[in-house]
Amino acid sequence: MSKNDFYKKLEDVVRTGKAPYVIESGQGAYLTINGKKKLNFCSSHYLGFAEDQRLKTAVKKAVEKYGVGTGYRTLAGTHTLHLELEEAIAKFKGTEASVVFSSAYMANAAAIQTIIGKEDIVISDELNHASIIDAVRLSGVKNKFIYKHADTSDLEEKLKEAQKVQKAPKSDGEEPLILIVTDGVFSMDGDLAPLPGIVRLAEKYKALTMVDDAHGEGVLGKGGRGVVDHYGLVGKIDIEIGSLSKAFSVIGGFIAGNRTLIGYYNLKARQRLFSIAPTIPDTAASLEAIRILQKSDAAVKKLWENVNYVRNEFKKLGFDTGNSQTPITPVMLGSDEVAKEFSTRLFDEGVFATPIVFPMVAKGAARIRVIPSASQSRKDLDVGIKAFEKIGRQLGVIK
Repeated sequence: MSKNDFYKKLEDVVRTGKAPYVIESGQGAYLTINGKKKLNFCSSHYLGFAEDQRLKTAVKKAVEKYGVGTGYRTLAGTHTLHLELEEAIAKFKGTEASVVFSSAYMANAAAIQTIIGKEDIVISDELNHASIIDAVRLSGVKNKFIYKHADTSDLEEKLKEAQKVQKAPKSDGEEPLILIVTDGVFSMDGDLAPLPGIVRLAEKYKALTMVDDAHGEGVLGKGGRGVVDHYGLVGKIDIEIGSLSKAFSVIGGFIAGNRTLIGYYNLKARQRLFSIAPTIPDTAASLEAIRILQKSDAAVKKLWENVNYVRNEFKKLGFDTGNSQTPITPVMLGSDEVAKEFSTRLFDEGVFATPIVFPMVAKGAARIRVIPSASQSRKDLDVGIKAFEKIGRQLGVIK
């Protein structure tokens, strides 16, 4: 392929792509898009921290004292705030230690690539997030098993197959490691991984467990401590991945777990060794968000009040909201075209809620993914509910 043909191929893709909406305001209960106010009904700023004055003040104080930039953790980038944040995360999660990264995507990559070699074994839920899929690819592991979504019976079958593979020692003579990987909350449907069953099987087959809890932090468990706490399994999961960009409304991710394991990641994770540490503003804001949740669960309670209200109202109207157990509320529409048209009409009604279509979900499973926020009032929620009712009737989705 010539250079001209290569760029022509890229142009064809770019031309047919859709430019994203540009946000001209903070990520609060409402957004400003094209100069107009829109109800924010689909972002994952669950607790409303994106515009919380306490986080703003913490950032201002930290920047005044320390500036903005950091550096490589292994050279001159480890700051006292990073150590405070890692200690706070470990305490919050109930683990021995934690290590932070510039994103949860990087944390997932580090968690798998650092401990899994080509001759080890990974068993993954079929609906795991793209960052987990990419992390497994990055590790170069040859022995990969995919189990049916949230199906512990199928997981056990895959573990039995993995045990057979495990009988053949690696080239260095060691026994292959088995790692079970799952999302904690599945972001498209809002359902939960069956962690109690996964832990039971992991113990039975002597496998390590890893949970990506990006959409569980600040949402599930006591005071928002996540899906592991929700199930009462603190200390039973080997590797917990968390995101600071969802409920905490900042940028960053972390791995939490056993002190020895975290020490190994500190020394060996390439995503830590060769990438810049989180900035001073991001670190200070994350630290403040965790401190807020350690002091009070008010924001978490408000979030769930809003979620339950919206979901109940949608069900009364006749919308299919799936089987979500989290604030992620999918309004199932089936057709990609209907979902896109529904979203466009919502936008015209002053409600921002983007369509989720193929390939993000399977064909025939298009939906609008609604996520209320703790920052929204009952009046705000009613704006969104009324818009959904109006358009649902217009498009024949509800009667």
